[in-house]
Amino acid sequence: MDEREFDDFYSASFQRVTAQVYAMIGSRDEAQECVQEAFARAWAHRRKLDRAEHPEAWVRTTAYRLAVSRWRRTVRGRRPVDRAVGAPVVAAAPSEAHVALVEALKQLPEAQRQALVLHHIADLPVHDVAREVGVPEGTIKARLSRGRAALAALLSEEEGLRHA
Repeated sequence: MDEREFDDFYSASFQRVTAQVYAMIGSRDEAQECVQEAFARAWAHRRKLDRAEHPEAWVRTTAYRLAVSRWRRTVRGRRPVDRAVGAPVVAAAPSEAHVALVEALKQLPEAQRQALVLHHIADLPVHDVAREVGVPEGTIKARLSRGRAALAALLSEEEGLRHA
């Protein structure tokens, strides 16, 4: 993969992968940082990615693993955030439905959340989700079924609370 091909890959994938990782971890800033780091690592491994069937899946998996590692370090360290690092990012306010969905996803078990995001947001077929996560297709189908049921219940509760 040469520089131009990598730039095209980055331009075509960055927003989509960031949105998918955000849905999995619940923090847009953290997702953006992890995806940026994953693309930096992808550049270093571009020859390997050139032969990979799904380079976007490689980047998404790397970003997700980075997010988990960062979360673990944060939990261990429990250091206060350094406010001098940079100015807060100004972004358009998310819709009420988007906020409700992300909050509901945060309440699901990690395995169900990951399966739902990869299948419904990343638009991967079940067999690709199973390959990326490293479990049998039946396990992904079960996680999707349970996750959808739990998500529907959480979102209907949210809707009921708003109308009450």
